[in-house]
Order: sequence, then structure tokens, then C-alpha cells
Amino acid sequence: MFRTRFTRRLPAAVAVAGLALAVAACGGGSTGASGSSAEPTAKAAELNANADLSKQSLAVTVWDGYTPKELPEKAKAALKISDLKITIHDTNETAMTKLTAGGDSGLDVAFVSGQYAQALNEQGLLEPIHPELIPNLSNLYPEATQLSYDKGNKYSVPYTWGTTGICYRSDLVKAEPKSWNDLLKPPAWAEKKVTMMTTERWLALPALKALGYSVNTDKDEEIAKAKELLVAQKPHLLGYDDTTFGDKLKSGEALMVEAWDGWCPTTDPKQNIKFVVPSEGSDLWVDTMVILKSSKNKEAAHALINYILSPDIHSWAAANINYKVPNKAAMDQVKVPEGSLLGIKPAELLNGESIRDLGEGSTKFGRLSTEVRATQ
Repeated sequence: MFRTRFTRRLPAAVAVAGLALAVAACGGGSTGASGSSAEPTAKAAELNANADLSKQSLAVTVWDGYTPKELPEKAKAALKISDLKITIHDTNETAMTKLTAGGDSGLDVAFVSGQYAQALNEQGLLEPIHPELIPNLSNLYPEATQLSYDKGNKYSVPYTWGTTGICYRSDLVKAEPKSWNDLLKPPAWAEKKVTMMTTERWLALPALKALGYSVNTDKDEEIAKAKELLVAQKPHLLGYDDTTFGDKLKSGEALMVEAWDGWCPTTDPKQNIKFVVPSEGSDLWVDTMVILKSSKNKEAAHALINYILSPDIHSWAAANINYKVPNKAAMDQVKVPEGSLLGIKPAELLNGESIRDLGEGSTKFGRLSTEVRATQ
């Protein structure tokens, strides 16, 4: 199965600068572990369900390889729109720069992760979702309407979702990992055989969960304690790796790694690679589709999202990039290989905490990543 490699998260080397730019542009109040999600969605425009889509065109920004290459041609033919142009962003922060630079970005639809959709909505930059124009919303799992950053999908529509855990070589570990502490305090047999991710919120996640804290904390004392754990862990690591940890497991260079489920290569039985969500729990990350309030093609934008939610189109993501989609009708069409993490049930995913935008509090995680990596 072809697997497109792309960077959906921010590389650690530019995390602080990029995140600071995004937060400065987005603003928004701090949303702590017990805080509410987004502010009320901006007033919806009056849309015409019978609009002539042939007079509308669309510009979409999305990660490279995240939608089928033939999507523009197929959507144009199916929806009878005049044009559909795809632009690429490599990270959420790149997308946020496009969308928050002021004025009309010229974009109609954007793919961003859930907490970034929340930040855009809090600044009044998103058009509310008009469910009557997206009948294929009925294809979504009920759980996909209960995401804490946007309950009821009022301003975003989920495209892919997953969780984070420990990916490991079951034939080489002396004890199968069960806790985040197995990464944070590696046993002697795993010395220099463990990798961690450095992308803002995901470097902190294992330490926060091991300490019993929320992934959405913005409390200085809790973040400081997480930093202590990560600094103490650093000398025992093979390194930090957000993209090639699966290859390191295959070669045996690494025995245990922090990983997003979709990038843990569990389907080849000869590799003996398994994935576990630690006992302390984990996150629920979601990538979403949003419509810009500045769009002059809102009916076509809704039609595109409705088209993407059709089973034949949405199932492409699971089959080609190995990420689960929150669409029951689409997942029912996917042949799940033995050992694949595509079989994780929605109810299991919902056990994880949805990562939310923390406003200015988000910068604390950028600083945390930079400071941990800078320690000797």
C-alpha cells in the first residue's frame, strides 16, 4: 500500500517561531483543561441551496498528499464548478500564516488540525457549517460530533483522526511497554534505543499524562514538572524524531518510539512492530475542513466538503495515508490489513483528550520544546 510521507505537524526546529506567529495572529483567550472550547461562531451568511455552482470556483489549502491528486478534476466534473485549485501547506503554522495575514486570503476551504480550527473560529474567520448543504454529514460516526473543540461540528468538519502512543519492536523489547514512563524512564536494555517527537504539544504529552495532567493544561507549575521529566530523559534517548521513527524500528536502531498511530508500521508481521496506548491515556488529534468567512464561493465550498464525505472519496485517505477517517460509510469500504491500526474503534479514540487551542498558553509548549532540546 502506497504511503505518502508528509509533515502534518511543525518540525521542531521552527516550532517556537511558527507557533508564536500563529498565536499572535490568532489571539484568543486561554483555554485550560477545564475551560470551554470555542467562542460562539460568527453569524452565518444566507446561502442559496440552489446556487448556480458553475459561476463559483474554489481555492483550497491542504497538506501535500492528503487528498487524491485527481480531486480537482473529479470535483469539478461532479459539482459543475468553474474551477478548483489546490495550494499546499507543509504545516498547520504555514496554513495559519496564509489565513490570518489580514484581508482576503483568496482561499475558500482549508484543512487544519482541530485546535487551529478553534483558533480561527475564535477570531471570527470561519463560516459556520450549514448542515443542510452537507447531507453527507450523516456518514460521520456519532462520536465525530462530540469533539470538545467543536461539539456538533458547528464550524469544522473532521477529515482524519487518530491518537498517539508507543510504537515498539515486540521481538526485541524485554518487557512490552504499558506506561508512558517506559519511554520517559527507559530501562537499561532500552538505553539509547528510544525516540520522542519534538512537535510542540506532542513532546509534552507523555510527560503530562504520566504526571496525571491534562494535555490542555496551561499551568506553569505543571508544564515545569513535565519539563523536568523530559530533561532527565534526554541523556537516555537515541534522539528526537517526528518522521522516520518507523524506519528506525524496522532497522532495530530503536526499540520503542513515541508515535502517531497512522505512522506506526504494524502491518508487516515480519517486522514484529506493535502499538499501544499507555495506561495513563493519550490524545485524540483531528484534522478538519473549514470554510473561510471571506469566501465568495460558500455554496461551492459546502458542496466540496459534501463531496469529500462521500464514501468513495473519503475512504481514499484511510487506504492511502493510513489515517482513520471519522466516516462510517467510508471506513466500511476499507479493507483493513491484519495488524493495521485502522481498526481502532471511534469509541476508543474518544477516550483520548481532544487537543484544544490554548491561546497565548500555546506558546508555553513551543518554549518547552526549545528548552528541552537545548539542554546538554
